[in-house]
Amino acid sequence: MKNVLGIMDLYEDDKQIRTLTTKRPVATLPFAGRYRLLDFALSSMVNSGITKIGMMMPAKSRSILDHLRSGKDWDLARRHDGLFYLPAIKMDKDSRNGNLQSFYRHMSFIRQSEQEYVLICNSRFVYNIDFSTALRFHQNTGADITMVYHIENKERPDNATILQTGENGLVTEIANRPAVYENSKVFMGIYLMSRKKFMEIISTAYERGGYDFLIDGILRHQDNLNIYGFQHEGYVSEICSTISYFKTNMDLLEPEIWEELFMGYNPIYTRVRDEAPVQYKKQAKVNNSLVANGCVIEGSVENSILFRGVKIGKGVQVKNSVIMQNCELQDDALVENVICDKNVVVSDGKWLKGAENYPLIIEKNTVI
Repeated sequence: MKNVLGIMDLYEDDKQIRTLTTKRPVATLPFAGRYRLLDFALSSMVNSGITKIGMMMPAKSRSILDHLRSGKDWDLARRHDGLFYLPAIKMDKDSRNGNLQSFYRHMSFIRQSEQEYVLICNSRFVYNIDFSTALRFHQNTGADITMVYHIENKERPDNATILQTGENGLVTEIANRPAVYENSKVFMGIYLMSRKKFMEIISTAYERGGYDFLIDGILRHQDNLNIYGFQHEGYVSEICSTISYFKTNMDLLEPEIWEELFMGYNPIYTRVRDEAPVQYKKQAKVNNSLVANGCVIEGSVENSILFRGVKIGKGVQVKNSVIMQNCELQDDALVENVICDKNVVVSDGKWLKGAENYPLIIEKNTVI
């Protein structure tokens, strides 16, 4: 897929997950013990053979730059092509907020690229996809635009873009819905189209006052576009709220989901950090949990995910929780149904407990 230009649109709505994104964008939310959310789309692009990828940066971009750096860990530190940072650009006389402005202001990057096609992804979906199958589908159907979707297996109260398609995959309806019902075809934020068509849509929509690529570029011109839907049949989860973030982390404790995402043919890459293996002390008890390198465990951990450098003291009980990097749970503490952001300290004997379907969130650098 060297003839495909990858663009990651990291301008994303974080209203329902604001507690975890006050100091970081959705793209760099820590996930699964050692990853960030953007690792999944970016790794899928790299594994599919895409060698030129542009990062459409949000306003809060420091953590993205710190995580990706030169792109070496994704084999994108190249003399030709590789990783490109496309910073947020805000024009003084333009009050519009949306990704359309960013696409338009970086049109020169798109125009100067030699690739025939453009693949646009966001970072809030967790998946492992071979995009080459979507490209073949796009070429065989002669579509103007291919939109990748998955079929939801349960009902959930989240905003989503729902597709209706015919038997041949032709999209007959696109609608934004306030809830997702079982068997809905949920759009995954992935577009595939020719570079020429992409530039045409961006120029037309923005110069006519648009602000959002989906609404102003696709929905308002749907009748004039030949749009097809391509179904991804593997595991997919959308991180659009604090609850979905928590549940998706807990999904990884299911062996078949973990194996599909991380142990299949295509690996998920992330920034490499050389740390010591986990230290399990004499009284440590760990059951059905993911534990990253650098952790020291003296207490009990059950159905939980521990990120790098977490310290679990003597007599500590951790259940159904997500404990992020460098947290310290001191002796005899109890933590259940909790998300601890980075560098949280829970002091001796303190108990923290959230609801099973509504976790308690402890903000970054908090001492309790």
